[in-house]
Amino acid sequence: MSYETITVKPIAGALGAEIGGVDLREPLSNQQAAEVHQAFLDHCAIYVRDQDLGPEDIMRYARYFAEPSDYPFVEGIPGYPQIFELRKEPEMADNVGGAWHSDTTYLDKPPVGTMLYAREVPAYGGDTMVANQYLAYEALSDGMKRMLDGLVGVYSAGMRRDGGRSGRAENKYMKMKGTEEAEKYIAEHPVVRTHPGTGRKALYVNNRHTIRFKGWTDEESRPLIDWLQVHCTRPEFTARIRWEKGTITIWDNRCCQHFAINDYTGQRRVLWRLPVGAELPV
Repeated sequence: MSYETITVKPIAGALGAEIGGVDLREPLSNQQAAEVHQAFLDHCAIYVRDQDLGPEDIMRYARYFAEPSDYPFVEGIPGYPQIFELRKEPEMADNVGGAWHSDTTYLDKPPVGTMLYAREVPAYGGDTMVANQYLAYEALSDGMKRMLDGLVGVYSAGMRRDGGRSGRAENKYMKMKGTEEAEKYIAEHPVVRTHPGTGRKALYVNNRHTIRFKGWTDEESRPLIDWLQVHCTRPEFTARIRWEKGTITIWDNRCCQHFAINDYTGQRRVLWRLPVGAELPV
């Protein structure tokens, strides 16, 4: 589509765009809000640079997409329980989100999108990759599409091959909560979901949270889950978001996977994260 009140610059052939012409310290006009939301639908992941934002600004921006939602395992910042800090200090080896996935697929109603705001960034490294799951589905053979259409996945917060949340290295800078109850978070969703805003089909499976297919054993499920994960993140389906201080990004969890690259050991990186929306996959 043509945009009249914003600029939209694609960053890769598969997905992703940089939005210009907005100051998110102020409310957007109705037309700006509509065009930003359309860019989100068109490009799956969008970002705006050079924004000096407080928590209230981020909450207002999120509501142009959907109502902010909750994350079950980390406490929020003071006064804004839905915004929480992702921090990696120079002495830390592990990062958060260092595997391909879509966020919190183990919830009955996972978030529509994930919003991240860069407060401190390393001099180099620390990018986030995103992968277009429309393209991943559309590239499948007709036979594979027939098998996956109607298949239901079982998604878990606790029963992962890496040991789940209890198997993660401790991050003393994040105020964790409820991790002892991670095993209780199990949901069933279609492996192929239809995006309500575009009508397009997208793959909705990842080997971080998808533990099996409904009616299949773990042993039967695992080879196909692993194959799909590799397929979902083929290079031609991906883009790379380069963080700068003041960059705010939102990607569409209904049609994206993402991966936080851990290549900045010895440097500090601080982002605010906000889940946006809650929607039953269909």
